[in-house]
Amino acid sequence: MTTRTLAWRLARALVLSLALVWLAGVAAVAFFLNHEIEENFDAELAESAHRIFDVAMFQLDRAGPARPVVADEPLFHDRPLIYQLLDPAGRLLLRSPQAPAQPFGVPLRPGFHDTEAWRIHVVAHPRQPVFFLLADPLSERNQEWREALLVLLVAAAAGLAVLAWALPRVATRELRVLHALQRQIGERGAGDLRPLALSGLPAELASVGEDVNRLLERLAHALDVERALAANAAHELRTPLAVAQLRLQTAFDAGLDDPHVRAAHGALRTLRERTEKLLQLSRAESGAALSHEPVRLDTLASTVAHEFWASLDARRRLDLILPDSPMAPVQGDADTLAIALRNLVENALRYSAGAAVEIEVHAPASLIVRDAGPGVPAEQLATLRERHVRHARDQAGYGLGLSIASSIVARHGGVLALSSPPPGRARGFEARIELALPGTGSLSKK
Repeated sequence: MTTRTLAWRLARALVLSLALVWLAGVAAVAFFLNHEIEENFDAELAESAHRIFDVAMFQLDRAGPARPVVADEPLFHDRPLIYQLLDPAGRLLLRSPQAPAQPFGVPLRPGFHDTEAWRIHVVAHPRQPVFFLLADPLSERNQEWREALLVLLVAAAAGLAVLAWALPRVATRELRVLHALQRQIGERGAGDLRPLALSGLPAELASVGEDVNRLLERLAHALDVERALAANAAHELRTPLAVAQLRLQTAFDAGLDDPHVRAAHGALRTLRERTEKLLQLSRAESGAALSHEPVRLDTLASTVAHEFWASLDARRRLDLILPDSPMAPVQGDADTLAIALRNLVENALRYSAGAAVEIEVHAPASLIVRDAGPGVPAEQLATLRERHVRHARDQAGYGLGLSIASSIVARHGGVLALSSPPPGRARGFEARIELALPGTGSLSKK
């Protein structure tokens, strides 16, 4: 279903409202015009009847005793008049050439009378028993009224057409401030809770903007408290966890081999890893500004790979693919980019079921971590960036690695793209970091 814009809806409502008001106005004007046309025709008919009465009597006297008499010629050649002279008994004495040969059949009372086809004005002679009937065709009056109504309707339709064309454009122009406010709100997120710029907004939108700014302020405070709590808790736990783990390892070296103690040692190691993830997440999503220094992605990938190669399993499974020539540096924060890449490699080694893992660097600004494991179903890809979401069968890990990497890449203005299987392969999983090109602000593409 197509969603209409606010400007379109406002314009439609205004045009429909104006159309109803306009039609009501046209109906009222048409009624008034009909009344005026009738009055004007009646006045003209009455005036003509009184003027022609004497002329008709003269023709009747000149004709002598012959009855009825047909006038020799019209009194007015431009518009022949239709009239009859009747005696009190209703017998026809005189008629114009265009008048019917039979009396009109209306009461012989002075005033206006109507038949199906005629509007008739009756005038009584002041001294003789004679009545003069002057008729006006109703079709002429109806024609005049229809022409006036047609002009009104054409004018109304033209006016509404102009309004229907102009109002959406006017509404769109006037609602630009709303679109600007919408863009500002859309740009805000966990990493950007700056107040909205409210200058130039109308009073209604300024009030909404002030409420949104107060909400952003409360959200920023709540997020700061949450991040500070997580960071402080994780920081304070690092040392005691390391000491406890070291003491247990010393006990193992001294010959202590108890399964419960080894389980406690594993739990401490898990807790220490989780504490490290919390510190990484706090740094990735904190409001602290990232450094913008030259970073060579091939060197960064080599450093991270060597860290993992300290493990025998990683040295056997992890491969590093670099470009043939040295890469130009990108602007970024080397420490946080290393954290993002490290999390992607950890996830690949953990969830690929022992399959091979590759770190591939593409010029000008791409980092790819790819494995040949079982991969992830398509319906689960969209949820992998959420915190504490895991789709591996062993449920190892804490569901923070991809969330941390995604936050870091987003703060660098880049994109973390996930695909399973990787392009051109039958199985596996791929995480691709596309960073902004140096000096352009646009993203790199393979």
